[in-house]
Amino acid sequence: MGINAIIIREIQPQDNQQIEQIIRDCFHEFKISLEGTAYSDIETTRMFESYQKDNEVYYVIDTDGKVLGGGGVKPLKDFENEICEIQKMYFSPYIRGRGFGKQLFEKCLQAAKDLGYKQCYIESALQLKAAIHIYESYGFKNLPGALGNTGHYSCGVWMIKDL
Repeated sequence: MGINAIIIREIQPQDNQQIEQIIRDCFHEFKISLEGTAYSDIETTRMFESYQKDNEVYYVIDTDGKVLGGGGVKPLKDFENEICEIQKMYFSPYIRGRGFGKQLFEKCLQAAKDLGYKQCYIESALQLKAAIHIYESYGFKNLPGALGNTGHYSCGVWMIKDL
């Protein structure tokens, strides 16, 4: 499969089942808690429908109709509307370590700026060391606790960055 066959695009309804499976597989692979995380989040079963407002977007990494990962931007729930959250960023093992995660992350950061957000928030799990390293390399700073009301009480890592 050639690198040029992989594109990053906005989610479509037919992507729901594939991205849900990738998200769920990552939780088992990295032994992350299933409760209080995206695993048990109702949005995970209907990703396309969950990102249809004007101030949010979800992208997938696609190769010939096969979804290999995704990530999105949404307003931080029950918090100031100038802060967004980059959320539900998960990848198939096939594309990890090949730069696509960084490309998608940069696309999400640019979307956050374009949508007018002033700060970007991220929640993650301690097990996702590679992801946390990327966030730090982009200037995200650790917070002592969660912001907003994401319902993801099992995350354990909270970060923020000015846009």
